Amino acid sequence: MKIADPTQDTLVNEVKLMLETLPLDGACVLELGCGKAEKTRLLAESGRVKEIVALEVDDIQHRRNLEITDLPQVSFRHGGAEAIPAEDGSVDIVLMFKSLHHVPMPLMDQALSEIARVLKPGGLAWISEPVYAGELNEVFKLFHDEKIVREAAFAAICRAVERGPLVSEQQLFFNTRSFFENFDQFDRRMIQVTHTNHRLDTTLYAQVKAKFESYLGPEGATFLNPQRVDLLRKPG
Repeated sequence: MKIADPTQDTLVNEVKLMLETLPLDGACVLELGCGKAEKTRLLAESGRVKEIVALEVDDIQHRRNLEITDLPQVSFRHGGAEAIPAEDGSVDIVLMFKSLHHVPMPLMDQALSEIARVLKPGGLAWISEPVYAGELNEVFKLFHDEKIVREAAFAAICRAVERGPLVSEQQLFFNTRSFFENFDQFDRRMIQVTHTNHRLDTTLYAQVKAKFESYLGPEGATFLNPQRVDLLRKPG
């Protein structure tokens, strides 16, 4: 297992890749850290899954998700990956889109154990994490450097595989695309978020803006972001 593959530059849509890779037909799916439920919606509207339980630990975002009424097969619940409100062996597939590194580091091992607990024997966990590289990362790390937590998340995955509750089925490396029309849009989407209180003083805010605008062209700023997926399976 490796944390990154600098030689991989394939550009993909992660949801499309997930739909092509996972045996989703009729599956009971658990999504951990669903955020604004954008990927939840795409999966639900694919018509392939039986049901989705979508967890979000952020109180504000969870309340907003509860206002979604047009996804009858989705159940939104409040909670984190370290204490999953689901029965043992009740889930076919667990999805974790770029959220393992948001779990407090002392609880990452517990989160992986919880994933193994709720999966059915033979069930799969799709755990995608951003690789610490790329131009967008150069902007982001000025005010929120995630190097340590991303490394800790990968180390927790490796330990789960070494202990044996999960086995490594496959690793996937690819790029995804992020586009921002201007800095104001970047500010709203990346700085003014509810799950993290980014406190930028005037000087740091100006540095972040200047760095972002160094990548800005007449039509906006496009970033290619390296990603890793660890596809894990529960033995049995």
